[in-house]
Amino acid sequence: MRLRPFFSFILAQWPWIALASSLSMLAIAHGFERFAGLAPCALCLHQREAYWIAAAIAALALIARRMEGAEMTNRALNLLLTFAFVGGAIVAGFHMGVEYKWWPGLPSCTAAGGGAVPTDLLGSLNQPIHVVACDEAAWVFLGLSMAGWNMLISLKLAIYSGLSVLYPRGLTEKSDV
Repeated sequence: MRLRPFFSFILAQWPWIALASSLSMLAIAHGFERFAGLAPCALCLHQREAYWIAAAIAALALIARRMEGAEMTNRALNLLLTFAFVGGAIVAGFHMGVEYKWWPGLPSCTAAGGGAVPTDLLGSLNQPIHVVACDEAAWVFLGLSMAGWNMLISLKLAIYSGLSVLYPRGLTEKSDV
């Protein structure tokens, strides 16, 4: 099986794939929250920020692709996508380290701030406050926490983003680097 055409397609269509991947990761995170009842901790929410940023950059790249002579702009936006996904991988790796007790978490991991304003404010004062701890993995699959899987996915997306900077038209055409 030849993988070159497959990878060439991915690189040539990277802004679309980056946008779809970012929105899918956000949908999956919200799905775990809504349907599985896994409330996010502060670091979980920080991991989502990288996908929001990447989705915005990918959308800009899709707009820029329609402009004539915008290859350098597209490469710059793909480079920004690389940085966004690397940043997401760093946050996810840090979160994984906190979960596995390799290092301490952030102060925001122990005290929740903000949140939804309850309609019965006085009644809610009598309720215990549940703070989601960053150092407890809420979900583990094949020995990796959700943060660990997120780190691997972010690294893969960062690699493809970096390759799309070098090969903006895919692997079939020679790119001017």
